[in-house]
Amino acid sequence: MAMPLNILFVLTDDQGPWALNCAGTPELDTPNLNRLANQGLRFTNFFCASPVCSPARASILTGTIPSAHGVHDWIRSGNLDKAEMDRLGIVNPYGGYADEDKPIQYLSGRRTFTDALAEQGYRCALSGKWHLGDSMTPQHGFCDWYTLGKGGACYYHPDMIEHGRIQVENRYITDLVTDKAVGWLEDMADGDSPFYLGVHYTAPHSPWEPEHHPADDIRRYADCTFASIPDLPDHPGLTTGPVFGTQRRRTNLVGYFAAVTAMDRAVGRLLDVLDRRSLWESTIVVFLSDNGMCMGHHGVWGKGNGTFPQNMYEESVKVPFLIACPQAAARAGQQVEDLASALDIYPTLLDLVGIADPQVRVLPGRSLQPLLSGQTDSHLNERPVVICEEYGPVRMLRTKRFKYVHRYPYGPHELYDLAEDPGETRNLFDEPSLQQTVAAMKRDLELWYRRYVDPDVDGSKEGVTGLGQLCRAGLFANRAKVYHADRYKEKQP
Repeated sequence: MAMPLNILFVLTDDQGPWALNCAGTPELDTPNLNRLANQGLRFTNFFCASPVCSPARASILTGTIPSAHGVHDWIRSGNLDKAEMDRLGIVNPYGGYADEDKPIQYLSGRRTFTDALAEQGYRCALSGKWHLGDSMTPQHGFCDWYTLGKGGACYYHPDMIEHGRIQVENRYITDLVTDKAVGWLEDMADGDSPFYLGVHYTAPHSPWEPEHHPADDIRRYADCTFASIPDLPDHPGLTTGPVFGTQRRRTNLVGYFAAVTAMDRAVGRLLDVLDRRSLWESTIVVFLSDNGMCMGHHGVWGKGNGTFPQNMYEESVKVPFLIACPQAAARAGQQVEDLASALDIYPTLLDLVGIADPQVRVLPGRSLQPLLSGQTDSHLNERPVVICEEYGPVRMLRTKRFKYVHRYPYGPHELYDLAEDPGETRNLFDEPSLQQTVAAMKRDLELWYRRYVDPDVDGSKEGVTGLGQLCRAGLFANRAKVYHADRYKEKQP
């Protein structure tokens, strides 16, 4: 009997859907991601579940929405035991551990697809960013665990955890994560069990100043004009300080592009192992980002919390998504324009490896296997709502033509006709001729959330600031302060 398919799952951090050479950014050097796109499929309309890291990552793993798993903002506290860090005298140059208190396992009691894989004999390994609480402790089926103490880190001074020990390293984090992943991949290729290897890069998240990235990659973009990137006045709700008309635009773009290229080179090392060990026919390879990113798009420098109130711009909510697997071999090199979401990953992976998990029946996502093999996409088209997304009290419904954004309780609300206005420049929410569309989309959005929300952690009732989550939300908060609220205290990680 043939061994079940292995899974190599590569997850990046703050990579916009445009941030690939093959996605139409000619200045950006990503030969290995182009290579993966040519060996598999590239989805051009793939959405995260929330336009910020921790909620998006929790939704990928659980297949549920933030208002079901309760992670509504990036995790600012609960990653580490501050008293223990102080006792050990460990300081992270990225900002220390001032906001940390005691470890919190934010997904405690939630089922993940890695739980299902481990139950069926998969060896599950994680190299890279976790950022879902209690970083010291392997969770949810992972037996191999190499991660960061906090969610963010300086590229050359990351605080890395292995075998229950934390140590600040002095090497480029993209290389550290890749070295560990390559070693495990070689080892697991010789094993008797199928494997799941999650390789979670911090790239291309800030910081972007030149000292944070390899000099050769910085020099690569020294003369780049970044002609494909919008140069627009700062958005009035921008949270990151002025950029338009300053040197910051160039510094940000050079560093961001350098981080992507360094990460692309690292992905190439993983693909080389698949080549060398003849693993392509027995491995599902997935590449995506946790959330999107605006790098001047709409005058925003950030993702959903790049503005306040939080935004749902296409560049924030869409992510690159590449997948290569035996089931898609006949369509290698093609693009898929159908709308799909990170909520589809849980049912898709288990479907591809042949695991019948009862949890799938109650999840909002659907298996994408029919799209991969080119079958008629009948069951996906039966969805009452195509794509929904949330960031705290901000919710979005997206169809092929329209985007509706509702901000509880007071607005402002938005409606965009993406067929006529793909740049989202004209808010049609108050357009008299479209009031029936507004009413219908609001109804569909609320019915969908009524079906999938856990009332104990309903994000529409949470005061999410975009500056970080300090403890479990909703009824689990037990009257504690849940969200950091000092907008000007320090730069967002």
